[in-house]
Amino acid sequence: MIIVITGPTAVGKTKLSIELAKKYNAEIINYDSVQIYKEMDIASAKVTKEEAEGIPHHLIDIKNYDQDYSVYDYQIDARNKIKELEEKGKNIIFVGGTGLYVKAALYDYKFQKDEEVPEINLDTKELLYAIREMNPDSKVDPNNHRRLIREYINLKSGVDNKSGNNLLYDNVYFIGLETSRDILYDRINKRVDIMLQNGLLDEAKYFYKKKHTKAVMTPIGYKELFPYIRGEITLEEALDQIKKNSRHYAKRQFTFFKNQMDIKWFNVDFNNFDNTIKEVENYINM
Repeated sequence: MIIVITGPTAVGKTKLSIELAKKYNAEIINYDSVQIYKEMDIASAKVTKEEAEGIPHHLIDIKNYDQDYSVYDYQIDARNKIKELEEKGKNIIFVGGTGLYVKAALYDYKFQKDEEVPEINLDTKELLYAIREMNPDSKVDPNNHRRLIREYINLKSGVDNKSGNNLLYDNVYFIGLETSRDILYDRINKRVDIMLQNGLLDEAKYFYKKKHTKAVMTPIGYKELFPYIRGEITLEEALDQIKKNSRHYAKRQFTFFKNQMDIKWFNVDFNNFDNTIKEVENYINM
């Protein structure tokens, strides 16, 4: 059995994953693109040793900040890990926030390795026009130049890397956690304050001194604090930007998950999270 836990940031995915792992003899596979990297702990809300309660977590801390890692790589690693855990007789729980990663792992997505993608001398508008000429139904992000290039190449070569609608595994449960916008935004704001107390600024200062790779500039938290570290804005302004970007990210997560997968959604009871756990278990045990 594979259980996929989805939902926006700060909604309780980690806690649910631990409880379900204990219940169903499962191990956890991360599908957060930032938690792949070592030392990026606070900004990515990486599960702590105490939170994990001894449950094995996979595909966390497997790369350094200056190493390349793509959805192509994740697809290979995740499928290998699924095979390994199934051979051990374990159930599997995917938890994270990068929707494309979990779709790449479980669905028939096809990708090319990044360095195999040649340069295309077309601007964003020209790429979008060419793609829509070849496939008027293309769902590629019109503002993501890199994905436009990938889509253009695949359409030209006849490779459908965006089919991704056929699930490759049996007995998969997609569990979504949600709550009202007001509650979610309040939880996001409070979590940012807690992250600061736990050392987010020191973590940002550490990576500020490093090469600003894609991995460093991807998570919400570092790039918003860098102007403060340079003395360009106040700490309060930087934190406000982190909270704003986190809220926008949560909205994008909702949009992706609700449009890309057949998910059973549960409204989280934050006053008694055990109620939510029981609801999810009842659904799985039906």
